[in-house]
Amino acid sequence: MYEQDHAKQDKMVEEIPESIGEEVLRNFSQEDNIRDSKSKVVTIAVSAVALACAAFHLYTSGFGLLESMKQRAIHLAFMMFLVFLLYPARKKDAKKGPSPLDILFALAGSLSALMVVIFYDNFIMSFGISDGKFQIAFIVLTLLILEATRRCVAKELSLIAAFFLLYAVFGNYFPGVFRVTSFSLQRLTDHLYMIPEGIFGTCLGTASNYIILFVIFGTFLEASGMGILIRDFAIALTGQAVGGPAKISIVSSAIFGSVSGSAAANVVTTGSFTIPLMKKTGYSPSFAAAVEAAASTGGQIVPPVMGTAAFLMADILGVDYGKILVAAILPALLYYISLFAMVHLRAKKIGLHGIPKEDCPDLKKVLLERGHMFFPFIIVIAMICMRFSPIYAGFYGILSVILFSSLRKSTRMTPRMILEACINGVKKAVNVSVACACVGFVVGVSVLTGIGTILSNYMLVLSGGNLLLLCLIIAGVSIFLGMGLPATGVYIVTVTVCVPALIRLGVPPLAAHMFPFYYGIYASITPPVCIGSYAAAGLAGCSPQEAGYAGFKIAIPGLLIPMIFIISPALLFADGTTFIQTTHTFFTALLGVVSMSCAIEGWLVTAASGVEKILFFFGGACMALPGLLTDGIGLLCVAAAAVLQFLKYHKKKLA
Repeated sequence: MYEQDHAKQDKMVEEIPESIGEEVLRNFSQEDNIRDSKSKVVTIAVSAVALACAAFHLYTSGFGLLESMKQRAIHLAFMMFLVFLLYPARKKDAKKGPSPLDILFALAGSLSALMVVIFYDNFIMSFGISDGKFQIAFIVLTLLILEATRRCVAKELSLIAAFFLLYAVFGNYFPGVFRVTSFSLQRLTDHLYMIPEGIFGTCLGTASNYIILFVIFGTFLEASGMGILIRDFAIALTGQAVGGPAKISIVSSAIFGSVSGSAAANVVTTGSFTIPLMKKTGYSPSFAAAVEAAASTGGQIVPPVMGTAAFLMADILGVDYGKILVAAILPALLYYISLFAMVHLRAKKIGLHGIPKEDCPDLKKVLLERGHMFFPFIIVIAMICMRFSPIYAGFYGILSVILFSSLRKSTRMTPRMILEACINGVKKAVNVSVACACVGFVVGVSVLTGIGTILSNYMLVLSGGNLLLLCLIIAGVSIFLGMGLPATGVYIVTVTVCVPALIRLGVPPLAAHMFPFYYGIYASITPPVCIGSYAAAGLAGCSPQEAGYAGFKIAIPGLLIPMIFIISPALLFADGTTFIQTTHTFFTALLGVVSMSCAIEGWLVTAASGVEKILFFFGGACMALPGLLTDGIGLLCVAAAAVLQFLKYHKKKLA
């Protein structure tokens, strides 16, 4: 019966061909521009190294990590070897195999990272003082990390890291407060290569300890058919509702995006089904693309992975990973409720309905057939809540996928599928690991030169010590950086430069770290460079500009959420806040974002006039921002707009 329902659901709409999805990813996602080489030798080499890397990390996570420098150096060696075989120097070379120069770069990158392990005794006995061989290794590794970042992450991040390195060398030539002492090659090598501060710092440590495990966990879930479960579960849950296809997109993108950690990949994976379905139901192509882009982007703020930044945040803040997950729940919920409100109001406005009941899979059958694959999620979250290390949670999460998938033939993983999941997981971790190594230059040079403190002080002066103005400056900087950098890169750069200024104005550390991260995420749907919207437009067959502005429009209520937890950290369950404060902040913010959605769509129960839109928007903004006075003003405005709406509705009904 389930197979019949599944086949019926497949006939509702034709999915976008996989080849089109791959082309969209190559065009709009640097991290997915992987070679399509036909060389068997290269394929075997990549698979063998990726399997060795997966085996290394699974073994060390289950039976104990190596010394921090060894663990990070071995991890980076694997990644440096893979990146030059997987990613071409130019997009147009994606169909070609690695050149001799690529192979040379792969070997040189691995060897320069492994120098730490090969000469580990010398490394320790030198007490962080480098000699000639380590300085040469540092130069080679630095240049290759910058090139690898350009290939698989973003050229903007590579340029930022290069600027910081040049600043450390030529700092004495900079004017005014930016003038610093210039550092020699030996001093740079000592600080950025010989100790866990630069390349082998916290960022790479997080990638080698936590991130790769959860990326592999995600690929295991995908291999077990989690994508089918998410799709069928979303359709069964929301398909029959008003505007059902758009709500399917929101639910499936939120669930899948919480694991994938990539907006563009999320768009292609879920959008290949949901975008044609939305168009068939009556949504315009640009609105369908906008919904998918906004929903997929939001997946990066949904626990447990949060675009891999959750692990970095926990390490940098020195708090339990579970605290980050708990803090992220309510803001993510607010964001997706605002999206639900937008698509519901749009459907009401243009008279759309849901999918007929007979075309939707039965929720009970879906859960009986594949619902057991939700248990690995539950196990991981439960272990984190029980204060197990994320390393153990990720390790046993992977094992639990194999165990639970074996309960049904439709989800059972064969040995071949397990090996392929390991290989794919390591491949997907390459760009994150390279990004973490690259931002190590930013962090290391900031500590060495004090440039982070200088820039933070400059921002404080520019804002005049006004928290709201400082937040607006940081939001603008984060969105600007996010247009070219991945979420991890945005978070690290802004943490280095912006967060100290927020903390000096009294913002709790957790809220200060979350704030720039959220705006960096929103850059995926913020014009003029909105990669998530552009990818969705490629699937929807509409103008990228139309999709970009439509995506930004429906995400406007969500843009206010970081401001809410800056003013009231109770939304993040911050230390010192009570349950009553958190509840009050959440429900007023909830009413606020829904009211703003009414203003943007111009609809509650009937078409809204200009005055009603202003009342909804202004009142919603007042209620979203915490404070008894703003709540009172906002409630009056929203109530007035709602009364006007219902009076107009009943008048039309009587007429």
